[in-house]
Amino acid sequence: MNEELTEEEKEALKHIALKLETFEKHRGNLIPILQMVQNNLAYLPSEALKIVAQHLGIIESEVYGVATFYNQFRFHPPGKYPVKVCLGTACHVKAGDIILENFERKLEISDGETTPDREFSIERVACVGCCALAPVAIIDETVHGHMAPSKVEGLILRIKLQEEIEEREKKKNEPGQS
Repeated sequence: MNEELTEEEKEALKHIALKLETFEKHRGNLIPILQMVQNNLAYLPSEALKIVAQHLGIIESEVYGVATFYNQFRFHPPGKYPVKVCLGTACHVKAGDIILENFERKLEISDGETTPDREFSIERVACVGCCALAPVAIIDETVHGHMAPSKVEGLILRIKLQEEIEEREKKKNEPGQS
C-alpha cells in the first residue's frame, strides 16, 4: 500500500484536505469521506487515510479497518488499462481462473494490484453478464470473449504496441519535428 504518489495526486490530496472541512468531525462520516476521497483519487492511498484519521480524531488503523471491510474501496491506483477477469459461474467452469493466473504472470502483479508504471491493473470480478462468451476478460471497457490462456500475451502486447505507435505519432506532430 506504499505507492509513490504522482504530483497530480499530491495536489488532489491538498484539495481533499480542504473538502474534509465540510464534513463534521464524527465517526459516522467515515464512509462518505472515504467515498469522496476515492472519487477524487480513484483509490485510497495511505497518505489519504492519515488525513482522514486526523480529521476525525481516530487512529489510522480504524480508518483502514473500515475501508478494508467494504469491497468498494481500492488501495492501489487503477491502471491506465484495467484488466477485469470474470470468475462468475460460466467463466469459472471454463477456466477463468487460469486466464486470471496468466494475466498475473504476464503482468507480474496479483489480483487487486497495479503495475509499477501504472499501465495495467488486475481485478477478479463476479459475473459481467457475457456468459455466452465465457471465459471473459474486460480490458479498458473492451470485452474479450472466448479467452484462452494463449490470448493473454497477445492482448497485452497489442496494447503496448498501440501505446508506442501513439507516442511516435505525438512526437512526430510536435512543433519543430519533421
